[in-house]
Amino acid sequence: MGRHNRRHIKIRPSGKTEKSKMKIPAAREITISELPPRGPQALENQCVGLLKETRDGGVVIPDPGYPTSSYGHIIIRKNQLNGAPFGMKVVCEILNPSAKRAEYEGRIVEVLGDPGNNDVEMLAILRQYGLSPVFPASVIDEASRLPLSPSEEQIEEALLHGRKDLRKLTTITIDGEEAKDLDDAISISKLDKGCYRLWVHIADVSEYVTDGSCLDIEAQTRGTSVYLVDRVIPMLPPRLSNGLCSLNPHVPRFTLTCEMKIDPQGAIIDSDIYESIIESDARTSYNEINGILFEDKVIEDYKPLVSMFRQLLELRNILKEKRQKRGNIDFVFPETHVELDDEGKPVDVYPYPINTIHSVIEEFMIAANETVAERFNKMESPFVYRIHEEPDELKINEFMHVARLFGENRRLVGKATPLFFSEMLEDIKDKEYAPALNQLLLRSMAKARYSEKNVGHFGLASQYYCHFTSPIRRYPDLYIHRIIKSWLHQKHQKQYFQGKVADVAYHSSEMEKNSVDAERASVDLKCAEYMMAHVGEEFPGTVSGACPGGIFVKLENTIEGMVPFSSLNEYFEFDERKLEAKGSRGTVYRIGKKVRVKVAAADPLTHHIDFVFCEEK
Repeated sequence: MGRHNRRHIKIRPSGKTEKSKMKIPAAREITISELPPRGPQALENQCVGLLKETRDGGVVIPDPGYPTSSYGHIIIRKNQLNGAPFGMKVVCEILNPSAKRAEYEGRIVEVLGDPGNNDVEMLAILRQYGLSPVFPASVIDEASRLPLSPSEEQIEEALLHGRKDLRKLTTITIDGEEAKDLDDAISISKLDKGCYRLWVHIADVSEYVTDGSCLDIEAQTRGTSVYLVDRVIPMLPPRLSNGLCSLNPHVPRFTLTCEMKIDPQGAIIDSDIYESIIESDARTSYNEINGILFEDKVIEDYKPLVSMFRQLLELRNILKEKRQKRGNIDFVFPETHVELDDEGKPVDVYPYPINTIHSVIEEFMIAANETVAERFNKMESPFVYRIHEEPDELKINEFMHVARLFGENRRLVGKATPLFFSEMLEDIKDKEYAPALNQLLLRSMAKARYSEKNVGHFGLASQYYCHFTSPIRRYPDLYIHRIIKSWLHQKHQKQYFQGKVADVAYHSSEMEKNSVDAERASVDLKCAEYMMAHVGEEFPGTVSGACPGGIFVKLENTIEGMVPFSSLNEYFEFDERKLEAKGSRGTVYRIGKKVRVKVAAADPLTHHIDFVFCEEK
């Protein structure tokens, strides 16, 4: 499930050094609650936007989605321009943050560059969300002292201390073609009586990123890797994320392994978690294995692995069926894939293709995450869980009301359960309004987050869940690895971890939300740029929502824009309860309705795309 949260992008190599000034807090040994500001709080009382000239100086027009968009235009007096040229993307400091909206004044503290330039626009997003593309010197220095790969001496010492040697076990990684931070690898064996043994090997990042080190403090601060539309802002320096910790093929790697024995019904009847060392036999991709299993493609190097691929698929089917029976809610929302040219200009936008092999890895990672969470919950250990709370009753009642408007008369008796919604989505999956109800149901749900308290995961219908499988790119995974290893080495400091898990959970949740917002901003920017080249063209779409200002329409390529009510030939009223717009002449636009629209305007500065409805012929 978490695997699909990673942005699907083609990363362009960049050897450029950032020329603009940047203040980066030095890493030091501190508690999590004292971490240097990162994310929106890092830019409190600052704003990123476009500097325009006025008679008395200038104004900064804040970038879209910015918390300080409520500032309106920020007045910049001549003596506060600090030599900044007009027409540039800038960072300004708000001098009177307690003022009324129309009276904000500021001063320019940084010039980012020309608007429309890809690198400048991406830098603006990084500044807006308080993200740093470079690491402090202390962190780079600490990383440089680590080896590129474990030495024979280190391996022998690790084996003497109980690390299991799994280098002869057939092991592969499966990921996207462009991925470099390979967190997980898998091995499988078919047993008697229809059982399977599954090994999920996860990079042992905590072997190198030790508690309180410069690397650790920076990873805590970042909380997560961020996948913008054209680049990755990693949680760890590339020497670790793409090198020492990445489970690259044919090199020894330290790992934490979750080994599970699974019966023919998908129940995990035995499991073990331990330190290991592996050597991946192949770095495969989703598309390669999908082609071999479903398109009869032949890849010579993978011929010895085909039987393994088939076993992986068999076990995936068993685990998926088990999850569906217990009520896993399987939302289907295609992610937006933006294809860029060498200059960062969008040349195509389309739904990212997901195949069956994506869910092979998804099922195995979920199984490992549940196994680890259950084990440590029953041990009553301090822990960081991934939770998804039960939905609010009022929001669910509103959703059921809208569902009935579409003719869905299924009754919810008593408390909402994952199985109820899972069965509903399965029943409507082929209906025209299915995407709309999927989206509405998702909006009715709580947001998944990290917590030191286990309340289960509603969407997965799981009693115990955590994030164990991506320590290269998520700090909670790295932190619970540290907890696991403290138990394995019988050096568990319960009181120490008890005092930290709540801070880790809260900060990680905040930084995850911040990264999602930054990623979305980069995609929205490129979608607006892409549609600029298609102004005047017509596209089929689906009404995806409505608001007091207009009607939202999503195109088949996943791009969403708005038809302003002001562009229509009748007066419309927005019915918030029914989520529909009704015109004075009886025209009704409800979510799920198929329409045809023309692109009227697209503005990368605001990320806005305006449509008009095409006349019916």
